[in-house]
Order: sequence, then structure tokens, then C-alpha cells
Amino acid sequence: MSATRVPGGVVHQLPTDLRKALAANDTALRAWIDITPLARNEFICWVEDAKQAATRERRIRRTQEELEEGMRRPCCWPGCKHRERTGTA
Repeated sequence: MSATRVPGGVVHQLPTDLRKALAANDTALRAWIDITPLARNEFICWVEDAKQAATRERRIRRTQEELEEGMRRPCCWPGCKHRERTGTA
């Protein structure tokens, strides 16, 4: 699936490091494509919210793992604070 376009979220652009990690993991990528744009937005926001590089890397790994396990939203994340209830910015 390396040539597959990796879709982003609603409010947030898909960061390059997360896109590369998903493209390198077929199972996570299939799950990513299957979830809604709002759900993808939650994962992107969670990764983007990390303040340290080590935390960001760990969240990217966990995103892959959680998608492989069938989770459709990040575990223990209250949700994207950048999105209004209507699903728009």
C-alpha cells in the first residue's frame, strides 16, 4: 500500500511523520482508511499535541498499535479541542 494516498483529518493536516508510519504498516493503514475523518482528526490532534519529540514518537507508535487492535479513537484522549461540535473548525 505504499503508493496509496493516506487521507487526513477534518481540522488538522496529516503530519509527514505520521503519514510515513502509517504507510509503512499495512494493517494500521487499512484501519486508518476505514475510520471516519473525524476519528482520524482525533489521532492527528493527539500526535500534534505532544510537546516533546519522544512523546510524539511514542504516540505515533501507539496510533499504529491501537489501529492494529481495532480501536477507532485514541485511548485516554478527551478529544480534539480544535473542533466544534459541528465537526468543523
